[in-house]
Amino acid sequence: ELSPEDSETAFFTLANREDLNLEEGSVQYCLYQFTRNEKLTETNKLLCDVCTQMHYGPKKNIKSEKKYVYTNARKQMLISLAPPVLTLHLKRFQQGGFNLRKVNKHVKFPEVIDLAPFCTAKCKNVAEGETKVLYSLYGVVEHSGTMRSGHYTAYAKMRNMNNNLSDLVLRGQVAQAVETEAVKGQWFHISDTHVQAVSAAKVLNSQAYLLFYERLL
Repeated sequence: ELSPEDSETAFFTLANREDLNLEEGSVQYCLYQFTRNEKLTETNKLLCDVCTQMHYGPKKNIKSEKKYVYTNARKQMLISLAPPVLTLHLKRFQQGGFNLRKVNKHVKFPEVIDLAPFCTAKCKNVAEGETKVLYSLYGVVEHSGTMRSGHYTAYAKMRNMNNNLSDLVLRGQVAQAVETEAVKGQWFHISDTHVQAVSAAKVLNSQAYLLFYERLL
């Protein structure tokens, strides 16, 4: 149940979503679409217990489902608890009838991503007044091939200890300053037993299937 105050701020986010410079085909664009405000109307109307009781009295007196009152509503999925490790799974298949095909389109993703525009204003583990929830990329899984066969490889970053992540995991606290050293590091490409040092640019141009970010702030 929501109090009147909660319902007024239910659709507020930590940072203004409208200030985002979104590029179609990017992870940020996908997150924006996934967390967009949706209107529930017509056959998607919401069952309203308060409206039903106003019209027909207590729910126990209602004998027919036709007496339930449905109302227009809004729905939005936002992050209520920022995780220590953010895992993004990209949907790499498309269904057409009974057929599935692999989606090979490149999805752009950043080395540092801010989740604040996708977090509820009352996100439980974000300090009051904070308007950024930053994550640093440290791992990528890539798939080459088709829906029937293929090969998985990975990119992983060797980096310094992230004290912010340690504090969050061990004590549930996040430091107030971003450690730039946690963002720096050497990337490696791993394919079976073969490991090779690569540039960050090569990682960012990969056809990501899974993305792994660790929280900085």
